[in-house]
Amino acid sequence: MIRPFLHYGIHFGLPLIIALLFFKGTWKKAYIIMVLGMLIDLDHLLASPIFSANRCSINFHPLHSYYAIAVYVALLIPKKTRLVGLGLVIHILADTTDCWLM
Repeated sequence: MIRPFLHYGIHFGLPLIIALLFFKGTWKKAYIIMVLGMLIDLDHLLASPIFSANRCSINFHPLHSYYAIAVYVALLIPKKTRLVGLGLVIHILADTTDCWLM
């Protein structure tokens, strides 16, 4: 019961909190950019089955691999890519909770 609440709370709630706290003037834009990080879930289409409730996405799907995660963390460094990187890192954090709560 707590697993989906925590997972989707991080996906949608954490970017909203960060946007409201740190991007006051442009919080809507910041929020949308961070939530668009969920597009990396398109790599689930490459898996069979596409969805498995008991599968840990981390290092299973290509855009959830450790190499991809390293790129997402690197995107946090330049100011121009920081919001994209933040959205992607938050997405990975949300997916990591599924691995802990299996």
